[in-house]
Amino acid sequence: MRRWLLWLPLTVFAVVLAFTIHGLQRPADRTVYSRMVGQAVPDFAAPAMLPGRPGVASAGLRGRPRLVNVFASWCIPCAAEAPQLAALKRQGVEVDGLAVRDTPAAVTAFLARYGDPYQAIGNDREARAQLALGSSGVPESFVVDAAGRIVSQHVGDIRAEDVPALVAAVKAAS
Repeated sequence: MRRWLLWLPLTVFAVVLAFTIHGLQRPADRTVYSRMVGQAVPDFAAPAMLPGRPGVASAGLRGRPRLVNVFASWCIPCAAEAPQLAALKRQGVEVDGLAVRDTPAAVTAFLARYGDPYQAIGNDREARAQLALGSSGVPESFVVDAAGRIVSQHVGDIRAEDVPALVAAVKAAS
């Protein structure tokens, strides 16, 4: 009768091991998606980051579709996505930028080094516009339609394989 008690610790260990292996094979998706997708762009106004360039405000995101890119000069993936943003601009996509927790000098150096695809760059010093959009980090991009509604969100850096889908999303947002 007591023989089964000898096997109990091994059985518990085997069950725990099985759950661990299953969890490692199928890790949870920890991506935080914005609840603002499908909604009107919330009210915000990020003043101009650079002299002679407009800032970004929700009122200015109406009239024609565009991509709003949340970035920072200190963000390594933001530098990696720079060529793709340039490719989007070459294909006719208007790109506005929100520089999060950054300085004009750092953004100027970033743009000089990696290129400048932006029509306007807003200074989101305290990340208020970023949070209003439902963005949880940098880089993130939002496709905004002509009516000022957020159509889709791209979390993380834009890669070469993402460019055709983003171009199509912006064109469909007309």
